[in-house]
Amino acid sequence: MFTSSIVLGIVILVFLILFLWFFPVGLWITAKLSDVNIPLLDLTVMRFRRVNPSLIVDCMVIATKAGIPVEHRLLEAHFMAGGNVMKVVRALVSADKANIDLDFKAATAIDLAGRDVFEAVQLSVNPKVIESPPVTAVAKDGIQLITKARVTVRANIKQLVGGAGEETVLARIGEGIVTSIGSAESHKMVMENPDSISKVVLHKGLDSGTAFEILSIDIADIDIGKNIGAGLQMDQANADKNIAQARAEERRAMAIAVEQEMKAKAQESRAKVIEAEAEIPKAIAEALRNGNLGIMDYYKMQNMQADTNMREGIAKNPGTTDKK
Repeated sequence: MFTSSIVLGIVILVFLILFLWFFPVGLWITAKLSDVNIPLLDLTVMRFRRVNPSLIVDCMVIATKAGIPVEHRLLEAHFMAGGNVMKVVRALVSADKANIDLDFKAATAIDLAGRDVFEAVQLSVNPKVIESPPVTAVAKDGIQLITKARVTVRANIKQLVGGAGEETVLARIGEGIVTSIGSAESHKMVMENPDSISKVVLHKGLDSGTAFEILSIDIADIDIGKNIGAGLQMDQANADKNIAQARAEERRAMAIAVEQEMKAKAQESRAKVIEAEAEIPKAIAEALRNGNLGIMDYYKMQNMQADTNMREGIAKNPGTTDKK
């Protein structure tokens, strides 16, 4: 008998737990006490739709206490779409307190777009500072400047869906800094008036099409880098020197080639002369045999040749005769 009572009690307890799980009477009572009108049947159906009824009730209580009209069916639909209903409700409450125009549809769209809608509302109320990476630019005098900027931005609620993020803002600011420094006649002008960079960049409307509104751009630091102009001039001078050396080497090679050609021609001419001189004795002998040249004529020719050699020797060594 005692055992049967225990079993009956366990069965009743399990049935009660299952009943309260499928029919969240406690949540329904909590909602009623918080002036939130959610039928018990709707809370029960949420279980079958795999929606957390406790989360929906909490969101409805927060919205109702803040005076924001939200239907629980819309919260349920956003939950099933994969959104964060708690952040959406908190964002709506924060926007309402800060007098920011944000409705439920826009908040859910921002949330489903992958952005933190509650953080976006906070950023719209409390702007944040973004520090840009070092931006390197060169002034017209060839001096390189390395600049860091601090950008104060706040969220633009209307541009959060489809608007560009922080990376685009920083990229545009870097482009503006490079343009501003590049148009300066001297790096000294930039160093003396760094606020000129901020003015030029701000007037470019860099926040157009982004999810942020740029409030101010402050130049935090400017460092002098390399002398790019001097480096380019040195590189150009070295290039000109190498070109001149190459051309001189080309001319020298051509001169050597011409000299070698002249030497080859001279050697060829000398060889022909030697060859012709070698034919002279043969011609003399042939003339003697044929009777065309007499002995006396031959001796006269030898005397003339000896006299010619003597004159050539005296011409080459003029001091020899004076000494004698």
